Amino acid sequence: MRFRFRGGPAFGLASCLVAVAGASAIAADERLKPAVEAIQSDAILKHIQALSSDDFEGRGPGTPGEEKTAAYLTEQFKALGLKPGNPDGTFVQNVPLVGFQATAVQASFQTPGGPIPLEFPKNFVALSRRLAQEVKVQNSDVVFVGYGVVAPEYGWDDYKGVDVRGKTLIMLVNDPAVPDPKTPGELDPAVFKGRAMTYYGRWTYKYEIAAEKGAAAAILIHEEGPAGYPFSVVQGSWSRENFDIAEPPKEGSPQRPAVEGWIDLETATKLLQAGGQDFAALKKAAVDRAFRPVSLNTKAEFAVNTTMRQVQSRNLVARLEGADPARRDEHVVYTAHWDHLGRDPKLVGDQIYNGAIDNASGVATVLEIARGFTRINPPPKRSLLFLLVTAEEKGLLGSKYYAAHPLYPLERTLADVNIDGVNAWGRAQDIISIGMGQSNLDDLLIEVAKTQNRVVKPDAEPEKGYYYRSDHFEFAKRGVPALDPEGGRDLIGKPAGYGKQKQDEYTEKDYHKVSDQIKPDWDLSGAVEDARLLLEVGYRVAEGDAFPEWKSDSEFRARREAMLKAYKP
Repeated sequence: MRFRFRGGPAFGLASCLVAVAGASAIAADERLKPAVEAIQSDAILKHIQALSSDDFEGRGPGTPGEEKTAAYLTEQFKALGLKPGNPDGTFVQNVPLVGFQATAVQASFQTPGGPIPLEFPKNFVALSRRLAQEVKVQNSDVVFVGYGVVAPEYGWDDYKGVDVRGKTLIMLVNDPAVPDPKTPGELDPAVFKGRAMTYYGRWTYKYEIAAEKGAAAAILIHEEGPAGYPFSVVQGSWSRENFDIAEPPKEGSPQRPAVEGWIDLETATKLLQAGGQDFAALKKAAVDRAFRPVSLNTKAEFAVNTTMRQVQSRNLVARLEGADPARRDEHVVYTAHWDHLGRDPKLVGDQIYNGAIDNASGVATVLEIARGFTRINPPPKRSLLFLLVTAEEKGLLGSKYYAAHPLYPLERTLADVNIDGVNAWGRAQDIISIGMGQSNLDDLLIEVAKTQNRVVKPDAEPEKGYYYRSDHFEFAKRGVPALDPEGGRDLIGKPAGYGKQKQDEYTEKDYHKVSDQIKPDWDLSGAVEDARLLLEVGYRVAEGDAFPEWKSDSEFRARREAMLKAYKP
């Protein structure tokens, strides 16, 4: 029988209610002492119990579970004495969504070597984000554009001024894998950060740059190693209902390609060969700055039929006003996504994706950080915004909507601290910063962690691009420095490797499964320490004299500098 937590604290959970020793050790400023002491594991657990209960039905956007979640979070904000975060006097920012699913996909390549068959979703998946019932691409020239990257800071342009309007682009995934001239077998750390993925390597970027270039279709070649997941993952996600924000593109913004999709490596190899090219040779050529687009002497035809439905969702937002009248229009933001995967009536037995760690735990932690801030007297100079967003599981849509429609100017938003899951297995000697080195927020995190006698470690798998996969990224993409911390692995009092073992077990057995529920072996003392640490990070930013900055090699630095230069209060 699957364990399901339903009532008050159960046997085996006592360890997660143990207070963390040395609560005031983190607080160099005595004003912080009441704040850090206010954050306790029993309060975090109570929120997780409520949000991950069956009554909330997996917190799916546009379901009764959303209504219960919104009511609960609004109630908690009011109980904390926080002000409505929306200037209209409410705790809600409405987020209009549209669900869409490709119901019929037809595609073909006519090459000099004959037709290349495409079978959806066997060797090819596609959809249209133009949100039209039917789109067609006819007689479109097919061009291989390498990695499809335009990165001025690296002197890189895969397009070289070639006009690709109306054409079908074939692209490689990930960043250009530029060899290190000094170390054979390694990647050059001076170009696209070596092994670590930059945003230029994310599939979302590939479609965005294709839109800027006016392409009719953009198709990525799937390779399991560079992508970081098998083709079956793409088949599953792209052949079901997807979501987007339900609003037309802004005037002057580029139109999305009519068709966006993936083909498997075997099909891509055949396509290139039929066009007179060799996949391995093209891939090798594409890691050189001198690469130019290659015509495949091939025509593409696509037709995609789509069904759509409107879904009204919402972000929940509360505000703690800063004490300095000259700075209270400047904000530090804490984010977590309240949504999960809802309920699947097709499942036999348990049908509810409770999402206890992902991300009831993150929401619970933000609520308790907010509680801590309410105990600081006087409040920090700048204001704090506690933003609990919708539809992260649908593609970061709640945070994307906020970033496009900020309630407070992004130019006056100093930083975002995002919490997506917590350490549920005890105190840790370390804390992990996903995307470490992007901004000087990491320097601040290191400084504050030292007050807990802890260390900050980078993500062990930077090539998988986790920094671009959670809600903070929508702030980063628009220029706002963003921190994405994750619970540590070096657990105190546990055998070496225990923390990684527990994380791996969660990933294998519970992540995005109905079994993501409260477990009897949870110990939230580490989550409490992390929350206290992140509270002080935000406090120091809110009190500081300077705005956080991107590091010189960050792909987001130029956007921030342009934003601040153009800002007119």
